Amino acid sequence: MTQDEKVIATLSAVTTATITTLLLKKGLRNVWLRGAAPLKAGQPRVVGRAFTLRFVPAREDLATPESWSSPRSTRAAIEAMPPGCVAVVDAMGTTDAGIFGDILCARMHKRGVAALVTDGVVRDLEGVLATGLPVWSRGTAAPPSVAGLTFVNWDEPVACGGVAVFPGDLIVVDGDGAVVIPAALVDDIVAAAPEQERLENWIMSEVEKGASLPGLYPPDAENRTRYEASKLL
Repeated sequence: MTQDEKVIATLSAVTTATITTLLLKKGLRNVWLRGAAPLKAGQPRVVGRAFTLRFVPAREDLATPESWSSPRSTRAAIEAMPPGCVAVVDAMGTTDAGIFGDILCARMHKRGVAALVTDGVVRDLEGVLATGLPVWSRGTAAPPSVAGLTFVNWDEPVACGGVAVFPGDLIVVDGDGAVVIPAALVDDIVAAAPEQERLENWIMSEVEKGASLPGLYPPDAENRTRYEASKLL
């Protein structure tokens, strides 16, 4: 198993809520991508390295159907996506032009892309859902991307949902949305996440038994001792 496979296996069992708590402890507050919500209820948690794409506002001489055949196009970007990546698309929060439709999503799924995450919207809803590609977005819109956006590049830093995302950062997405883990902090978060999940599961079990929250969440010294003892049982 490669290091990335170990990372994915570990974080696939960790909620984005837990990850944001761990990143907060490291001083990072702006890690949740605003607007990136599951397109379909029940989508599985996905973990993968970020492959970034960037749009800017539409400019009439560039945002044309002919631009789709350009060497610098969304079509070309998709062909550069490695298997297992999470495509993170900076659409500046635009909600009246769909960045990708069913054909592009089908190609991404065929290439083994793990998920699409954007602060924009997609089009061809039924077709996109039929591709099997997990999508997190602001929703859907019928018009194509060139109706409101100009595609400019891929594999460079972007601002998606108000969050800085760099190529190679780790993306975790689930029912709560999308969270970015900076590449330099991945090992630290992977090391701490299982323990944080165990602690919160124990706290939940205590709450279900009727325990009050003060001194329990977060645990004081007495409850911390009880928790450590529970791990030995």
